[in-house]
Amino acid sequence: MMLTPVHRFRDIERKPEYLQPEKCVPPPSHASLGTMWFIRDGCGIACAVVTWMLVFYADFVVLLVMLVPSRDYVYSVINGTLFNTLAFLALASHFRAMLTDPGAVPKGNATKEFIESLQLKPGQVVYKCPKCCSIKPDRAHHCSVCKRCIRKMDHHCPWVNNCVGENNQKYFVLFTMYIALISLHALIMVGFHFLYCFEEDWTKCSSFSPPTTVILLILLCFEALLFLIFTSVMFGTQVHSICTDETGIEQLKKEERRWAKKTKWMNMKAVFGHPFSIAWLSPFATPDQGKADPYQYVV
Repeated sequence: MMLTPVHRFRDIERKPEYLQPEKCVPPPSHASLGTMWFIRDGCGIACAVVTWMLVFYADFVVLLVMLVPSRDYVYSVINGTLFNTLAFLALASHFRAMLTDPGAVPKGNATKEFIESLQLKPGQVVYKCPKCCSIKPDRAHHCSVCKRCIRKMDHHCPWVNNCVGENNQKYFVLFTMYIALISLHALIMVGFHFLYCFEEDWTKCSSFSPPTTVILLILLCFEALLFLIFTSVMFGTQVHSICTDETGIEQLKKEERRWAKKTKWMNMKAVFGHPFSIAWLSPFATPDQGKADPYQYVV
């Protein structure tokens, strides 16, 4: 069997006789499969904490600097409710993206019994990851931070302290979308508040002193602009990746497409669930992805 260039990109052992199953520790028992998924990475944990702190800072400035001192009660209630709802959805999406198993392949499943269960025929090839001792299904890649092979891995994101893969891509997309929305909302409110303060007395437009008010608003403006650009780009690339059914790693490595081509709408439903509903926008709704195709271990 001739190997295509794509095989050289993958961290694999190419032939069944070289899989060395005797060197693999059997996978954990089913009793341990119910444990919560959490990556113990110092950098990722720090980035996740910073993310939550930045959202809380934005909420502090929006509420206590701009909305509470406002004389327009309706304006304050509407914008306060909208901003806090979007912020809550953003943090909930971040929480789900961080604590959801992205699609990890069972560690140490390259055992003799599992290989024999595949009933390999002459000329067939299976792929083993020598780092986590797993037989890889198609489109799985090894993450050096998670120390696992992840199905349909797009990338490892330190901001959610997790890989973005098959099972949590919906939550990551929602996280980037809601962060972009609250960033845009904050920028608009900062602009209106500056205009209001210029027209009125600075001592009356905020509960804080004028220098403190200016510093807090400028910091929020800088934060909102930075994250609006960053998350908008991430949201766009993720939606494009979903529509084309090609992960970030597959695009980067220019891997040859070996899977069936589907319509953009089918690809969206595969990530967000069947059928289309308001649940697509909810981080609390687990996608009902319908009947999934079995993973191919044999090539």
